[in-house]
Amino acid sequence: MRYIRLKSGLQHDQVLNRLFYNPEIIELHLEEQHLYQPDLIVRTIEFLKAKGVRVYLHHPTTFQGKHLDIVSPFQQMRDHYDWSCKLLASICRMEDVNCVIHCHYKALDTHDYLNAANRALMRGRIEEILSICDKSFLWEDTTEGIFSAQNPYLLGEIVGPLQLPLTIDLSHSFISLNGDNKRLKEHLDAFHQYANYFHVVDSSGLRHDSLPLGAGKIDWKMVKPYLKDRDFIFEIDLRASNYIDCSPMIESAVYFEKI
Repeated sequence: MRYIRLKSGLQHDQVLNRLFYNPEIIELHLEEQHLYQPDLIVRTIEFLKAKGVRVYLHHPTTFQGKHLDIVSPFQQMRDHYDWSCKLLASICRMEDVNCVIHCHYKALDTHDYLNAANRALMRGRIEEILSICDKSFLWEDTTEGIFSAQNPYLLGEIVGPLQLPLTIDLSHSFISLNGDNKRLKEHLDAFHQYANYFHVVDSSGLRHDSLPLGAGKIDWKMVKPYLKDRDFIFEIDLRASNYIDCSPMIESAVYFEKI
């Protein structure tokens, strides 16, 4: 079967479940504690590469139980963000892989895209991370705020000038655009040249729901041509199975191939 492109944690039972389906790609979602076990990250990458799997990493989403934020008002979080990027950049260079990274997850006051000072602050912080590593990170959009499809200045002030390689999460973009497929097409027309990688996942367009393909409202026939010759994974919510059973991702791959 084609398009077996899956997400996994570092937990061994999750990795073995994904390998059962002979995947082309596995994205390893890292958690904060894994940063203190870099040898485990490297061993898992090398184990998967030995099986012929292309590997991507995903930067941990939280620090001390709070969502990471590149422009956090808390120095400790900013320092952790920078330190974690240095660590993961070194692993990416050593293993020749890429890492998905978020600027932010929730839209706080500092993420008000109508505020030019906020936009400049975020661009400056991104440039600081690019000075650490400008090759390994793929910057993922979120559902609202500065680094989202909501922001009309994102392309002209940040992505274009910095030539940022992106991960476009199609559900995030769709939610940002209020579930409007016409606006999603316009967004992909503008941004796809920067998209090295995609998260392929359906949505109702109302909230962060991470649905299997066909269970939401995204027009996949419209979207599929943008994914030609690009790497992607099916990032379907697996919480009901405690993240072990990835069959909703496999069902999405079947759906995608039939389009």
